[in-house]
Amino acid sequence: MSATVDAIYQSGSLRLLRALSLPEHTRVRVHVETIPSDPEREAWLEQSEQGLQRVWENDADDVYNDLLAP
Repeated sequence: MSATVDAIYQSGSLRLLRALSLPEHTRVRVHVETIPSDPEREAWLEQSEQGLQRVWENDADDVYNDLLAP
């Protein structure tokens, strides 16, 4: 598996900005590349994430959970 995930270096550790679907204690190799600060890009990403959360987390989709239940 190969994945690119943004992270923040904080208190001596890398904190991933999204989870990886890996089993616990899986060994990985990390390549670090710094990302220049871009306030406009960060604002767009935040707006995109908020929009996705509004679409993803809505009560109207609960009907599909009922259809999938055994």
